Amino acid sequence: MLVRWLGHLLVWTVAFLVALPFIWMAYAAFIPPEAIFSGNIFETLGFSLANFGVLGREGFWDGFWGRLVFSVFLTGSVTLLQLTTGFLAAYAIREGARILPFFLVLLAIPVELLLVPLYGLLAGLRILDTIWALVLPFAASPFIVYLLFQGMRTVPEELLEAARIDGAGHRVLLSCILLPLLRPQLIAAGVLAFAAHWNLVLYPRIVAGSKELKTVQTWITDLQRQNPADWGPLSAAALAATLPLVIIYLLYERRIVETFEEGLKG
Repeated sequence: MLVRWLGHLLVWTVAFLVALPFIWMAYAAFIPPEAIFSGNIFETLGFSLANFGVLGREGFWDGFWGRLVFSVFLTGSVTLLQLTTGFLAAYAIREGARILPFFLVLLAIPVELLLVPLYGLLAGLRILDTIWALVLPFAASPFIVYLLFQGMRTVPEELLEAARIDGAGHRVLLSCILLPLLRPQLIAAGVLAFAAHWNLVLYPRIVAGSKELKTVQTWITDLQRQNPADWGPLSAAALAATLPLVIIYLLYERRIVETFEEGLKG
């Protein structure tokens, strides 16, 4: 019994330490500005939306909210593209294409090592500082390919063979059989792809410096550099930028857990 209680205590302690930065972020986002500058952040309790009002002082599109909308559409487009290419590549590997070792090698390469050669390639193609520089390098993800391939391995070969005997081609196999069966894996892969691309900071700052192509993460880093001690707007921006990920995860939490539980069992 004592060991059990100690285990529960350890779990709750770790959970509290993990949640503490988020609790502080949510608290600081609604602190009145006068409390921040006076230094009485705990003595002067209050609720204020003034910090969120600061985020829109540059206008909608050039300010935080426009960058948030732009990032949602950009990340959503990249995620959809990665799921499409990953689904087709996983099917090709399942059908006998010998390209799986290539994707496994790519998984072992740190992304940071590719920044310099990728910058030169984009410059040669003359697409630096364009929307294509933010999309095309992420058209395919080795991790998404591998995750979907692992899901396709669980589909019985007899099912696909029966469909082929009935005259089904690749299009029917992909759209009518594999796509419905792999829906949990596609959802989990989509959430992971969205989160990975949403949190990019260094890459978009290097390849897209124009104001209209600035993502929400680069906008927040600019705000931090300009006002490093103004915790209120920084916390409000961080809280609002976290909401899309939280909403997506809460919507598909069960699918994500089921996918990784099946992977551990397999």
